[in-house]
Amino acid sequence: MRVITGSARGRRLETLEGEDVRPTTDRIKEAVFSIIQFQTEGRTFLDLFAGSGQMGIEALSRGAKQAFFIDSAKKSVEVVKRNLKATKLEENARVLQTDFRSFLASHSAQFDIAFLDPPYRTGLLQEALPLTAGVMKDTGIIIAENPLEEPLSEQYGDFVLDRQYRYGKIRITTYRHKDFL
Repeated sequence: MRVITGSARGRRLETLEGEDVRPTTDRIKEAVFSIIQFQTEGRTFLDLFAGSGQMGIEALSRGAKQAFFIDSAKKSVEVVKRNLKATKLEENARVLQTDFRSFLASHSAQFDIAFLDPPYRTGLLQEALPLTAGVMKDTGIIIAENPLEEPLSEQYGDFVLDRQYRYGKIRITTYRHKDFL
């Protein structure tokens, strides 16, 4: 796993080991950042269920103003911190070891971009999407990664389905505010 482009281009990132871990592939990461290529610079990025932090790190490398890395697992948070240090991007990063529900319920700032990739087939994505819609700027975008057979609603809060992209057995779904489609 590596940073694709930007200030940390080419840097290798540490990943977590184990059966519970499923890092976003480089192919999917490239696809996501192609979708938001002109919306990253100067924006605030939320990497919910951060894992190794590769999505938020990619956003920072591409000029995001700030990235929040949220994960409940201590090992994940440690890996994110090491990856941020290795890429020299820790200055604009906030790494929190907390449950996504607690974070979203207590966070007052609003995000421009949110990326959600929780463990598949657990119901966490369907639970997190409406909560995430509540912390987004009206001009923001929510991006969800999930398996094709996992159903998603057409609307969460004021955010409605914008587009869906298929990559093998994986789907990337984007949601935008109903007033900004």
